[in-house]
Formats: sequence, structure tokens, C-alpha cells
Amino acid sequence: MSRAMAFCESGSFSGVIDMVDMNDLNAMLEPGQFVRHPQQADWGTGQVQSNIGGKITVMFQHEGKVVIDSRWIALLPVYDN
Repeated sequence: MSRAMAFCESGSFSGVIDMVDMNDLNAMLEPGQFVRHPQQADWGTGQVQSNIGGKITVMFQHEGKVVIDSRWIALLPVYDN
């Protein structure tokens, strides 16, 4: 876990927060699991195809095959599919 400075909308400093490494959140994802992309709701639900070296290949309903760099995006597990 790393630390980062947090700022309010006004730009003023509001403190230091703990940051969770995106890789840690995605490391639990295995082929066959269902996920959603947090910023691309229109892609629909995706199924993890592979998770190797921080690169996660997902087949999304409405976008097709996408390779996600887990350093930047924390995929959201879907448990009710």
C-alpha cells in the first residue's frame, strides 16, 4: 500500500490517504469470473479470459475483447450474473 496526498475540489490540501495498489485488487481475478469496467458501464458484463503479469484479458458483452492494464484500472467483480 502506498500513500498519497488528497485535495478538495477547491484544490486545497486535505490530508494524506492510503492508496490501494490496483494490481492487488485485480490479482484475485481468475478466468471465468465476471467483471465490469468502472468507467465503461456501456460495455456490459465481461468474462475474464486471462490474468497474466498485470494484464487482464476480458471479453465484454458490448465491446468484445479488451486487455486491461491492472496498474490503472481496478475491475469490479460481478457476483450476480
